[in-house]
Amino acid sequence: MLRERIAAAIAPRHTLHAHCDIPCGIYDPHNAELGARTVARMVELINDNLGNDVAQRNKFVRCVAIKEEHAEIVKREIQVIWSDYFKPEHLEKYPKLHDLTWRILKQAGACKQSVDASAAAQLQALVKEFADIFWETKGGRPQA
Repeated sequence: MLRERIAAAIAPRHTLHAHCDIPCGIYDPHNAELGARTVARMVELINDNLGNDVAQRNKFVRCVAIKEEHAEIVKREIQVIWSDYFKPEHLEKYPKLHDLTWRILKQAGACKQSVDASAAAQLQALVKEFADIFWETKGGRPQA
């Protein structure tokens, strides 16, 4: 009984997930790009489907939930690559990287707060710019 109470007292309260902190060296902005495209598509679907019937409302709610989820994916993926992959030599070569990262994180938050197609398009453009810099540091995008 005492052992179980001690185990319960020291057990983690929250499960945290992170890309491996070994570091393994495996980074890819693809999920952020996909997340930004998904946010834009959900905004489009939301704006196209504001009907009053139950099926339309259900689709609306689902689109909002997916938009929110993918905006968070963008934020998480960008933060991981920015904090774990990029090194001082990258920042010397790409001095706007810190500001670009900050703008992506803010834009993803703005996309969560609205259904503005221009905000979603701006998020996609910023993430593409980030991904282009990332792939330049890796010597080019891998061939599909």
